[in-house]
Amino acid sequence: MEWLWIIVGIILCIVGIAGSLLPLLPGPPIAYAGLLIQQLRDPNPFTTKFLLIWAAIVVVSLVLDYLIPIWGTKKFGGTKYGVWGCTLGFLAAFWMGPWGVIIGPFAGAFIGEMIGGQDSKKSFKAALGSFAGFLLGSFLKLVICFFFLFYIIRTIPI
Repeated sequence: MEWLWIIVGIILCIVGIAGSLLPLLPGPPIAYAGLLIQQLRDPNPFTTKFLLIWAAIVVVSLVLDYLIPIWGTKKFGGTKYGVWGCTLGFLAAFWMGPWGVIIGPFAGAFIGEMIGGQDSKKSFKAALGSFAGFLLGSFLKLVICFFFLFYIIRTIPI
């Protein structure tokens, strides 16, 4: 039965890794579920403290996943119009599927900057910031999911 939990955990981590790259599929929580399933093994491979710390990291990563594109817009010279556009673009495009989550903030930041009176060059730069933020958030989620996979593989009995 122990190998069943190991296999399920690894599969969940792989799905979590895919979810880190595909918008709308919450990668770290899925991979964390793979880590939790390992607790069904005997003996339990992880301490409660370890699991609680990683649970907090997963929650923080979910929050940051929404905030980093906004930060990227600001960092690339976006004004409050670009930030609002990025946020509204994300919310509007969230329902359009995976590509909407990428294109929405980008288009929203660009349109917001144009409404705010910026020229197209500055607007495009702010929009690139939202995309850079998306990439940074995806990288962060990937790192977390790979850590979970590493910890599961490390606990496999030889």
